[in-house]
Amino acid sequence: MQDVLHALFFVTAFGALFLAVIAAEFVYVRRSGKSGVYHPRETVANLAAGFSYKIVDGIAVALFIQAFYLWVYQYGLQWNPAASAVSILALIVFIDFCFYINHYMMHKVRWFWSGHITHHSSEHMNFSTALRQNFTFAFSGSWVLWWIPAALVGFDKNWVLLAIEGNLVYQFFLHTEQIRKLGVLEKVMNTPSHHRVHHGSNAAQIDRNFGGIFIFWDKMFGTFRSEDDAGEIKYGVTRMPEKPYNPLYLQIHGWVEMAQDVWRHKDLRIIYKHPEWVDEQYGDQQAALAKSPLIEKI
Repeated sequence: MQDVLHALFFVTAFGALFLAVIAAEFVYVRRSGKSGVYHPRETVANLAAGFSYKIVDGIAVALFIQAFYLWVYQYGLQWNPAASAVSILALIVFIDFCFYINHYMMHKVRWFWSGHITHHSSEHMNFSTALRQNFTFAFSGSWVLWWIPAALVGFDKNWVLLAIEGNLVYQFFLHTEQIRKLGVLEKVMNTPSHHRVHHGSNAAQIDRNFGGIFIFWDKMFGTFRSEDDAGEIKYGVTRMPEKPYNPLYLQIHGWVEMAQDVWRHKDLRIIYKHPEWVDEQYGDQQAALAKSPLIEKI
C-alpha cells in the first residue's frame, strides 16, 4: 500500500509541475505572436493520454514491477553501494544507458513499437507532447530492459525508482521548440535540439537520438543526428493515426494494427521484426488491405 501511495504522490506532484510548465509555454508563445505551436484538440488528447499512462504505470510499478525487481535482485551481484557522489552518478549513467537500449528496442521491435507509436504521433512539438504516452507500456514488457539490469547489478530499488523518475522528468523538458541550442551541453547532454530530430518522420530523422539524459550513447553507437544535418523536421510518424485526437484510439491502434497484420499474413515474425518489415515483406498486398471494423468504432 505504501508503494501505491508513493506512486500516486509522484503522479500528483509532477503532474502539477508539468501542467504549470505547459501553461507557461502556451502563454509565452501566445504573447510572442507565434502560431502553430499548440493545437487545442491535440493538447487535450496529449493530457488525457498522459494521465491514463501515469496512473496505470504508477500502480504497475507499485504492484508488480518492484516486486519482480526484488525477486531478480536476489540472484544478482547485490552490490548495493552506499550513497555517495560516485555511486549516485554511476546509477544515473547506468539507468540512462538502460533507457537507451529500451528506447532503441521500442523503435526496432513491432511489439514494443505498438505502444510507443503513441508518443511519436503528434504533429506538434511542445511540452504537452511529452505527456502523449501509452498506458499499455506497463504490460508491453519493455520496462524489463530498463529496470532489471539495475537489479542484477544490485542497486537499491528505491534508488532505481528515483533515477527512472528523474530520467523521465528530465526528458519532459526536451519537448519544446522554444529552446534552440545549449552550447557546449549539446556535446554530452540530450537537449531539445537533439530530441526534435528524434520526433521527426523524414528519412534523416527516423530512429535517431535515443538517449534520455545523455546524448553520448547515440554518438557511441552510431544513432546520432545533429539538428543541423537533419533537414526540415516534420513531426509525427510516416503513417499518421486516423483519429489523432481520440486518446483511447491513440493508445490502442498500434496494437490492433499489429494483430491485424499477424492475422492477415499468418506470420508471427511480424511481432518481433521492425515496424516497417511487414510492408517490406508483403508490399502491395499489405497496402491494399481493408481497414479494421473494430478500430473504426473507437
